[in-house]
Amino acid sequence: MATYPIINPETGEQKEVVMSVTEWSQWLEDNKPWHRDWSDPDTCPLSTESVGDWRGKLYKSHPGWKDVMGKVKKAGKRNPSITQQY
Repeated sequence: MATYPIINPETGEQKEVVMSVTEWSQWLEDNKPWHRDWSDPDTCPLSTESVGDWRGKLYKSHPGWKDVMGKVKKAGKRNPSITQQY
């Protein structure tokens, strides 16, 4: 279950709803004036900390990741998407 901060732009009313992703899609269709409230940075799914290359972050935060990808590269010698990137 996820918590979604929402706002009604017509009335300015704000609240939070808790539901699954599937229920969220249906809820938005049934409640047209309501929208996801992106004004609070704490409730945004992406913050400035997650901007950037994910590979570089994995290498820094998980030192063994480079070894794992080296083994993948050896095993997948014919796959250029692996051999070119790692």
